[in-house]
Amino acid sequence: MTPILLLGAGRMGGALAEGWRDAGAFSAADLIIRDPNVDPAAFAGARVNPPLEALSAAKTVLLAVKPQIWREAVKDVVPHLAPDAVIVSIAAGVRAADISEAFAGRRVARVMPTTAVAIGRGAASIYAEDAEARAIARALFAPVATVVELASEDLLHAATAVSGSAPAYLYAFVEALEAAGAAQGLDEADSAKLARATIIGAAALMEKGGEEPAELRKQVTSPGGTTAAALTVLMGEGGFGDLLPKALDACVNRSKELGG
Repeated sequence: MTPILLLGAGRMGGALAEGWRDAGAFSAADLIIRDPNVDPAAFAGARVNPPLEALSAAKTVLLAVKPQIWREAVKDVVPHLAPDAVIVSIAAGVRAADISEAFAGRRVARVMPTTAVAIGRGAASIYAEDAEARAIARALFAPVATVVELASEDLLHAATAVSGSAPAYLYAFVEALEAAGAAQGLDEADSAKLARATIIGAAALMEKGGEEPAELRKQVTSPGGTTAAALTVLMGEGGFGDLLPKALDACVNRSKELGG
């Protein structure tokens, strides 16, 4: 599997490198970085932007650039890769067939990860038609993420909406909760502390206890109490049940657009 060529070392590429290092999965010495904007000091020990001829050593290529620029990013790289290099793409929406064609028919796996791979707490949805490519993708992400293998490439659109993009939904909720608390008279800093600590604690409890979210919600909700009053709004008409399907539809549609 190594060396691993990272085509793009931005937010997600950097998160993976950090997560691999901390998990003891892959070291900087296992990495070749190709990114014109990268700071070599951030990847000490890796080969950063070596001559193109050096890319032939890569066994695995992680395509980690923005989907809008992926073709431009790979065109001068492809002629220098080993014929048996496996391509693992995290470019949202870009179909495996298009990636394989651009990489001269090489085997391809697609992955939709979350940035929590940086702390070994990510989630990753994997699809690959080729069994070896799928196994390599799993080996890359299993040390830093909960991995789900999808039966169909089309399901990656839904996985993007439910997982890949979802951390931003939570951060947006916390932002709104903090602002609403301040509007009720709390000091802004206190509202932020309370909102963040509460969400982090609730997530940890959900993980540790293994209970369903619906059950945990019921445990916190006394009939006729304060929580029930708030949930009447959040889960009523125009609330989560209406908003989230619309949000996921928008995300799925954009994922399909990015794939052309």
